[in-house]
Amino acid sequence: MNPNPKELLELSGIKTSLIGFYDVPEKEPFAPLIKPMRCVFSAYENWQNGESVCISMEDPNYKATCQGGGYWIGSCLPQWTVKKSNSEQEARENFAKGLNQREGFKSSDEIMHQWLDNLKPYIIKNKYVVIGPLCNDQYKYLKTVTFFVNPDQLSFLIHGAEYRNASIIDMPVITAFGSGCGQIAALLGDLNSDIPKAVIGATDMAMREHLPANLLAFTVNKPMYEQLCGLDENSFMHKHFWSRLMNMRKEGKKSE
Repeated sequence: MNPNPKELLELSGIKTSLIGFYDVPEKEPFAPLIKPMRCVFSAYENWQNGESVCISMEDPNYKATCQGGGYWIGSCLPQWTVKKSNSEQEARENFAKGLNQREGFKSSDEIMHQWLDNLKPYIIKNKYVVIGPLCNDQYKYLKTVTFFVNPDQLSFLIHGAEYRNASIIDMPVITAFGSGCGQIAALLGDLNSDIPKAVIGATDMAMREHLPANLLAFTVNKPMYEQLCGLDENSFMHKHFWSRLMNMRKEGKKSE
């Protein structure tokens, strides 16, 4: 049986659609499908209306519309780097140089190149990646779930991710520099792992223009999603601090 997020969403007050990242052999179960205007996250409003984005390295009708998106979801280097290069390594170096000189994200082109080497993109296993509202009958293909949340709701989810964790070394929640699309897959590493993991995302300046200003992303792998949906009646979400905070927000007050 698929996890049921109903109580989690009701108690947290999350009203935005949960967005799944799927690696699937067939795209039809996710219709209607749309093609975003360049950035994947330009489909944010479409996601809230029940539509999904499809990306494929094989199907020319669903090539990524963003060069960064094509790299982080599929490991496809931009064509301009490939045409100018004699090897894949040289193409990656040119990609890092071009990206850094245009955007200024790292202190040198070499550091940008090293960063790309250290963070591997997501490789599509089946024919399509679909990003959109959860599709219950495709759960076996689900890789990550993204919550779009305000700061209070982010606090709620971080508490939930830590509820069954005792370690301060192998922390289940991380945040790190990266593209928005990289933060919903690549930053989580091995998505077939049974270790619960979460990433605080939507910190990429290039994609934030597509989101409401008060929202961040909280992306989890399947084991973490199952843990969050399984929070019990003894957990923080049924206790004083959370209910007090929610009551104060309803009254329009700041917390003390």
